[in-house]
Amino acid sequence: MEENLIRLGLIDDEDIVLDEAAFALALLDQAGTDLEPYEEVVAAIASRLGELGADATSASERAECLAQVLGGEFGFAGDRQTYDDPDNADLIRVVDRRRGLPVSLSILYVAAARRLGWDANILNLPGHVLVLVGQEAMPVIIDPFRAGMRVEVEAVTALLAAAGAAPAPVRNIATMTNRATLVRLLLNQATRAEAAGRGRRALTLYRRMTTIAPEHPHPWWERARLELVDGEVAAARDSLSAMLEITRDHDLREQVVATLASLTPE
Repeated sequence: MEENLIRLGLIDDEDIVLDEAAFALALLDQAGTDLEPYEEVVAAIASRLGELGADATSASERAECLAQVLGGEFGFAGDRQTYDDPDNADLIRVVDRRRGLPVSLSILYVAAARRLGWDANILNLPGHVLVLVGQEAMPVIIDPFRAGMRVEVEAVTALLAAAGAAPAPVRNIATMTNRATLVRLLLNQATRAEAAGRGRRALTLYRRMTTIAPEHPHPWWERARLELVDGEVAAARDSLSAMLEITRDHDLREQVVATLASLTPE
């Protein structure tokens, strides 16, 4: 299973199949789980979506089909009662429970759409994750956490304004790469683990992030921080050195250099 993790870090981003990768990550914590029933659910979603959306050509029609199949017929929706439950960011458990976080549910929506050759991406919005369907002049945004409910442009603008970001046309809002999506999935688990006092679990998750997305600086920083908490000074130095190799941000580089200089070799 660790080989799958390493492979995810080596392949090109466009070659990552989101649902398969998310299942592989979940399997790391559930060794011995038979993935076949979960793969069958994903295949059934795609099959039903293909039937319902056979004549769907516009972004609006396809968005409606996604909501009807995943949110309606298969019952996937956000877990409002136990939002911080770690199971909400574990795709195996998400399929079991039909409940999850915005990012885990978005993975299912986007993966299903892509199986039919539909254009779908995950929108990187402050504090929330949404799905963008289509790339034409009028793409459609849906919210998997709310069973695929359509999100109007005004609501997206409000989200940006609340976060202090400048309003932007929907088509100009950044979408997340496949690898960044997987990092966000793991980050949800890591922050909750640390908040629950499970620092070593969080460290394991940050190490997974740096394996699948070695070019992302933030997980390296958090990994080094937790390694220092654990007294693993040499490991922290290695993590910070790896971070120094990938970041070109001047201020961040200065911070890393200063931190490295402050560490006493073991």
